[in-house]
Formats: sequence, structure tokens, C-alpha cells
Amino acid sequence: MVLVKMFDVYLMIVMLMGLGFTIGLSSGHKFYVGETDGWVLAPSEDYTDWSHRHRFQVNDTLFFKYVKGEDSVLQVSEQEYNTCNTTDPLASLSDGDSLFQLRRSGPFFFISGDIGNCLKGQKLALTVMSTDHHRHTPRHPSPSPSPSTSLVHQSLSSPAPSPGVDSSSGAPAPASGPAAAAHNSAGSVGPGVVSLGLFLVIMISSMV
Repeated sequence: MVLVKMFDVYLMIVMLMGLGFTIGLSSGHKFYVGETDGWVLAPSEDYTDWSHRHRFQVNDTLFFKYVKGEDSVLQVSEQEYNTCNTTDPLASLSDGDSLFQLRRSGPFFFISGDIGNCLKGQKLALTVMSTDHHRHTPRHPSPSPSPSTSLVHQSLSSPAPSPGVDSSSGAPAPASGPAAAAHNSAGSVGPGVVSLGLFLVIMISSMV
């Protein structure tokens, strides 16, 4: 009888661990494009170099910060990216504090809605890794902006998202210090995992 209960507990642990892993994959990370500079014409770090420093996965989110009415973000094809064609974007973000969720693996291309800025280099290309890559590549989430910048993010409202695009104004206040991560790192314990752990303890107590 005791062996049967122990086997049941073992099976429950395996199931809960798998569920926790799935929750971790679906939550994603938020990357602040351009870090504290935001989406501007001349960032302190080139956007190409910035994208090469990070590893993007499905369900990650890009946060674009810029002056509303003076700039915008266009998701475009590779050809339009190379030619700075702003006439037929796949998606357009213009609220000044824009979120874009990476919902698939593969390449993504973004350019400034100001063609002059695009021609001067304000563009971003990145590649989202496939699901198989998730287990083997370390995460490097983008550090959040300085506390003063985050206070502005907190006061903004959230507009309705466009199809395929998750646009929102609010950004969570980061931990103190400029090097704080925009989201928990891959090894951090999230609320869902904590809830699963409590559930596991209760179930084990009732079965022993």
C-alpha cells in the first residue's frame, strides 16, 4: 500500500514539473528595444548589435519607446526592410509605448515609420529561435530602463491591440539599478510555479 502511494506521488511530481515547464515557456520575456535610449534615430548601441546580444524565443515581447506623433514602428518584410519601404507594412505601431509579441519562430523585421530615419539606420532585424532551441540556449533578457523612465511607463494607458500585435502602454517598474532584468530570468521562480509547489505539498500530505 505504501509503495502504491509513493508511486502515485512520483507520477504527480512528474506531471506538475511538466506543467510548470510549459507555463515557463508560455510567459516569455520583455525586451526593451534600445534599452534606456528607446526607439530613436541614433541609439548609443546599434540595433543590430543589440539584437545580436540577445536570444529571442516564441512569446517574448518587444517594447518600443518613442515620442508619439514623431515616430512609429513598422513590421515589414525583408525586402521592405532592405529598401525602407513604409507603404505596405505587416503591422504598424504608433502609440509611443508599443508592445509587439513574437508569436512564431523565424525572422522579424522592423523599421521606423519615418523613411528618412530608416534610411539612416533606424531599423531592427532579429530571429526568434525554434521551440527545439529553447532547451539548449541560455537566455539574455534585456535590462530595463532607468527608474525615472519606468515611472513614465507606469502612468500610460493601454490601447487595444492590433491583430498579431500586442500593443500596450504600461511597463512594469524595474528593480532598482540600471542593470535590472526586464523580466525574471529563465531560472527565476514565477507565481505559477509557486502555486504548483503549494498544490504538490497539499496533495502529498493528503496521500501519505
